[in-house]
This record gives sequence, structure tokens and C-alpha cells, in this order.
Amino acid sequence: MSYRQQNRGYRGRSGRPNRNNGNFSMGPKPRRNLPKINESRFINKATPTVELEPYVAGNSFADFEVSTELKNNINLKSYTIPTPIQDQSILHILEGRDVIGVANTGTGKTAAFLIPLIDKVFKNRNERVLIVIPTRELATQIEEELRDLARGMQIYSALVIGGASMKVQKDQLRRNPNFIIATPGRLKALINDRFLNLSNVTNIVLDEVDRMVDIGFIHDIKFIVSHLPKKRQSLFFSATVSGKVKEILNMFVSNPVTISVKQQETPSTVDQDIVRVNGREKIDVLHDLLISDGFSKVMLFGRTKWGVQKLANKLSERGFKVAAIHGNKSQGQRQKALTSFKNNEIQVLLATDVASRGLDIEGVSHVINYEVPESYDDYVHRIGRTGRANAQGKALTFIE
Repeated sequence: MSYRQQNRGYRGRSGRPNRNNGNFSMGPKPRRNLPKINESRFINKATPTVELEPYVAGNSFADFEVSTELKNNINLKSYTIPTPIQDQSILHILEGRDVIGVANTGTGKTAAFLIPLIDKVFKNRNERVLIVIPTRELATQIEEELRDLARGMQIYSALVIGGASMKVQKDQLRRNPNFIIATPGRLKALINDRFLNLSNVTNIVLDEVDRMVDIGFIHDIKFIVSHLPKKRQSLFFSATVSGKVKEILNMFVSNPVTISVKQQETPSTVDQDIVRVNGREKIDVLHDLLISDGFSKVMLFGRTKWGVQKLANKLSERGFKVAAIHGNKSQGQRQKALTSFKNNEIQVLLATDVASRGLDIEGVSHVINYEVPESYDDYVHRIGRTGRANAQGKALTFIE
């Protein structure tokens, strides 16, 4: 019997139930009431789903008029048939059009803009690309994808994000990179320091715009856009287009092509259900799930950085291989946790909503909402970490 199985039903050293054990209530502020979201929205297995017609791509990657070097790198990534957002946007971007892309998370937006922009830079070394995204993790992921797709093409990038060395980033920028991949706060700081001038940017991508607005970057985005040259190609990607997102949109694009491939709020590849605690200790219910068959690679979401870390410590004490990413972690610690999870070195990655958008991690078997998210939009993005690339996944939400 394993350590974890020996400790099923663990109640702490005293042997008595610990009423705070595993709850996300620690930290300097009192716990807010959880949002009232109808629990039926967390279930799809009990209701019939609409059978969607399979998408038939009009192109293959071999059809796109991009350089041979880029096509070779696309083949190395085993990309053959474009996803809907890739199929419908790449040609327009290659033509130099401004594009508004509306698509669910996990639909291949990153390659949709990287492939044509890499080709554009490869054929004209005077092109400069700025990609702005909400989180450090997503920025790092985009840079990794860029390196794969531009391998051997002498295309260089700078990663401009908070939590990392400003000196290193300035050294990268002094080399006049082809791509700058940035989060809004650090980018704005470099502009205000008069170290970075955006007047030579010829292509701008705003990705996960709704998330940037949600976490308070709307004024930073407007500031960044105001420093861009009027003549540019502008690409705008978002899962939703709210009123505040439209404020940015109206000042950002010119005569755009709008592409919407969003068919439903939640992915059809994700089986959603709830877990009723029914008076048991919440962490014990979680423990029993994690030792069940199939829970091999789990992303677990909480609402506070203190609570996420507390639960990570509790699970580690019980013998689970876990790591956590949240705002109190350094960038190096966050990246190490993500790498360990991607390499299957840990079973559970615990996170706040810093990781709910855009991260593409292969083989996530389950997403667990240990606490109900702030909004249904947050829920949709959280569960999008599983069921990606037509794989099947499961999402479970705890209900007390």
C-alpha cells in the first residue's frame, strides 16, 4: 500500500478533523463570499449536447505561400491540417490585412499569427513585430513556439516580462530583435524610461485581450497603442469582445477582417461535472480523487495565492508530487513548476487564474476547480487547459 493510500482520510496529527485543512481562507484579508454561479453550468454530461459538424479546412499548411524553411519547421511540429482559426486567418495576415480573431482557448491562435509573421520577417528583415499578452507564462510559451517555428531562420526575439532581469531584457532589446514578446506592465515601464521606442514596429499582435482587460491592463494597452506608428499591421485575438474590449478595438485596427470560429462557450471535448463535498473535509475528497485511476496530470485552480500555496503544502505532506504557480512566486519558480508539469515530473499543478488563459500543456487529464471561480468566463478559460487539440478531458468543480 502506498503512502498516499495509507493516509486516505487523513485528519491531521491530532486525529480530529481540521476545519480549515485545505480551504483557501488564509491570508491577510477575510475570505469573500463565493460567486453565485448556477451549478448546472458546470455539468454537461447530464444534458444532451448539440452535435457539431466537423470542420473541413480549406487549406493544408503545405498550401500556404510561405518560405521553404518555415514549411520545414511546420512539418517538424507535425502540423498538417490547420485549425479553423489558422485556416481562416493565415491567408489574410499574409496579405497584410488587419485581423480580428475571436476563438475559444486552445484553438491554435498562436500559430495562426506566428506563421505568417515569421514568413514576413524572413522575407523582409526591416519588419518588426510586437506581441503583447497578459501573463508571463503565456509570453514564455509564445517565445518557445516562435523558436520552434523559426529554427535556423536567423530570427531573434526579446522576452520582456515582469519578474525577470531588466538588464537581460535591455541587452536583448539593444540587439534590435525581430520579435518583442511582452507583458503590458514591463513594456510600459521601458517606454516610460525612454529605453524602448515603438516607432519602428510594423506589426502588432494583441493576444488574449479580454484577459488583459479583466486584470486591469486596459489603460496600459491604450498607452502602448498610442505609441505605435499609424502605418502598421494590427492583429487582435480574444475569446470574448466586451464593451471595454471594443474600446481598444476601435482605436487599434483599420478596415479589419473579422474571423469568428467560436461555436460554443465551453469545449465539446471537455466532460464537465461537479463534486459535492457533502460535509466531508474538502481536502479528503480531493485526496480520494487524486489517487483514483486516470488522474495522471491535473491542473487545480484556486482563487488566492495564499490558499493555493497552503493546499500545495498539504498535498505535498500527503505524498503527492505537486507544484504551485501564483503571484508570490518568482518568475524562475513559476517557470520551473510549469516545466516539471509539462515533463510529467509532478502530478498536480496548482494555480491561481494566472494560468487559466492560453497555456498549452499537452495531456492534462483533469482540471479541478477547488473553489468556484470569480466568473463564468474564468471557468471557461480554466477548463480550457484540458481537452485541447481534440483530446478528451474532464473538468470537476467542487460544490460545498
